[in-house]
Amino acid sequence: MQTQKLTGTVKFFNEGKGFGFIKHDDSNQETFVHVTGLKEQVKENDRVEFELQQGRKGMNAVNVRVIR
Repeated sequence: MQTQKLTGTVKFFNEGKGFGFIKHDDSNQETFVHVTGLKEQVKENDRVEFELQQGRKGMNAVNVRVIR
């Protein structure tokens, strides 16, 4: 099964706690992201590409990469 790549902007990321939220480009939806889902470090307002994966409490962003 092909995984859909989505794009968005890091709305919030707390490095100390290791989590944040990404706002999708194509909607007002926001997705939780945990440090374990990052391929590289991110910070607020970074443009990113990511995939969705079902987590314990809903969908999580995984394989998150900064778009340069």
